[in-house]
Amino acid sequence: MEKIKLEIVGLSYSQTQSGAYALVLSEVNGNRRLPIIIGAFEAQAIAIELEDYSPTRPLTHDLFKSFASTFNIAVTQVIIYKLVEGIFHAKLVCEQNGVEIEIDARTSDAIAIGVRFDCPVYTYEHILSSAGILLDQDTLEEDLPFTGSVEEEPKQTLETISIEELENQLNQAIDGEDYELASKIRDEIQKRNA
Repeated sequence: MEKIKLEIVGLSYSQTQSGAYALVLSEVNGNRRLPIIIGAFEAQAIAIELEDYSPTRPLTHDLFKSFASTFNIAVTQVIIYKLVEGIFHAKLVCEQNGVEIEIDARTSDAIAIGVRFDCPVYTYEHILSSAGILLDQDTLEEDLPFTGSVEEEPKQTLETISIEELENQLNQAIDGEDYELASKIRDEIQKRNA
């Protein structure tokens, strides 16, 4: 299966999912965009690296890079290889001493690590054809290059969200394995139902 190279063209607060961000990847030799909804932590980790900002203490993705580099492991590419029920699956292609190994990863984490290794991101035609957005030439000409900044999240607290939206966010947090956020949402739901 032929791989299609992608590049990061946008990262902004998601208008469709509260507390999430939209990472927009673009087909390098085409006019399709692949939007991926990711968590705030991963969005910040990607933006920090793209902005070439050095935090005072290493983030988890920086720690991974330091660990891998210490043991002469290079991440050579990120491949978004599967889309199941709206969830993208990715893998890191790593190399150590000429041996190539693939490691399964959440797409947001794979890209956050990939930008640290300055490696390319790829996907396949079946992913782009099912989840990609085709842009017309006028829209493409209006596109601005990625600045690396994450747009400011609108001020919205758990206290201002409806119970129904809290329950949706709780399910998303659990599905995304963000258990810290899930516990905060659970506490807010329990407080309202008390």
